[in-house]
Amino acid sequence: MKYKKIISIIFLCFCFNASYAVSLKIATLSPDGTSWMKKMRAAAKTIKKKTSRRVKIKFYPGGVMGNDQAVLKKIRIRQLHGGAVTGGTLIPFYPDSQVYNSVLAFETADEVAYVRQHMDKMLIDGFEKGGFVTFGIAESGFNYIMSKKPILSINDLLRQKAWIPAGDDNALEMVKTLSVTPIPLPIGDVLAGLQTGLIDTVAISPIGALALQWHTQIKYITDMPLLYSYGILAIDKEAFNKINKPDRKIVRAVLEKTFHEIDIQNKKDNVEALQALRNLGIEFIKPNSEQRKEWKYNVDIAEKKLIDSGKLSQESVSILNKHIQDYRSKHK
Repeated sequence: MKYKKIISIIFLCFCFNASYAVSLKIATLSPDGTSWMKKMRAAAKTIKKKTSRRVKIKFYPGGVMGNDQAVLKKIRIRQLHGGAVTGGTLIPFYPDSQVYNSVLAFETADEVAYVRQHMDKMLIDGFEKGGFVTFGIAESGFNYIMSKKPILSINDLLRQKAWIPAGDDNALEMVKTLSVTPIPLPIGDVLAGLQTGLIDTVAISPIGALALQWHTQIKYITDMPLLYSYGILAIDKEAFNKINKPDRKIVRAVLEKTFHEIDIQNKKDNVEALQALRNLGIEFIKPNSEQRKEWKYNVDIAEKKLIDSGKLSQESVSILNKHIQDYRSKHK
C-alpha cells in the first residue's frame, strides 16, 4: 500500500508538471548559424534547463516560414506562437511602433541611444497592450539609401526603381507622398530584383546589406541616415500566458538579458559593417545642406499625412521630438 501511495504521488507530480509544459514555435528570417541565432538557441537551452523542461522553444530560421507578414498570419491561426520581426510588422496591433522609424528624425547614434533610454519602455508596453509580449528592442541600425546610381536629391530618387517591403502600407504612403512610385517585394526577392534590374534602389542597414548580400549589387550609399530600424522577438500574449507564472518570470529574465546582449552587439556590428562597405569600394555621397532641407521638407509633409490619417499618433511623434531636442540642447 505504501508503495502504491508513493507511485500515485509521483504520477500526480508528473501530471502537474506536464500540465504546465509549453512549447513555443518561433520563426525568424535570420539564417541558422548567425550570431543572433546562436544567442537565441543558447537562451532557449537555458530556459529549458531553468524550467525543468516545462518551457521549450523551437526555432524556424532562415525564412522557412515566410516573410514577416507571413509569420504574422501564421501566428494569428496559431500555427506559430511568435516571431523575430522588424518593429513595423506589428503596426496593425500598435501603430506607434513605427515612431522610431520616423524618416530623417535622427542624425547620430548618440541621439538614438538617448531617446531609447526614455522611450523603449513605452514601445514595449504598447506591444503588450496590442497582444504581444516582447523582451526588449534590438537595433538593426540606421537604414541608408543604397543604389546603382547616385542619389543626392528627391529628384534623383524619382528616376530610380525603388524597393519597399511588401505589405508595408506606411512605407507605401510615405514614398507616394514623395511622388516616388515604389516596387513592393518580399525581402527574400530583393537580391534577385537587384540582379535582374527590376529594382535599383533599396534602403537598409549596413549589417542587413552585408548579411543579405545586397551590397554586391549596389555602387552608391547616400551618406544620410534615412531612418532607424529595430527588431523584436514578439510572442502572442495568449500563448505566453499559458506558461505558469514562475516560469514566465524565468523566460522574461533570460530573453531580456539575451536581447540586451544582441542590441549591444548589433551596434558594434553596424559600425564595422559601415566601414566594411567603404572598404569594398562602395562610394559614399553626401547631400549638401540645401538638398537635406529639401528632403526634410518633403518628409515632414509625408509624416503629417500619416498623423492626419491616424496611422501614427501626434503624441508619440511629439514625445520623440522632445527627447531629440533635449539631447541636442545638451550637446550643442
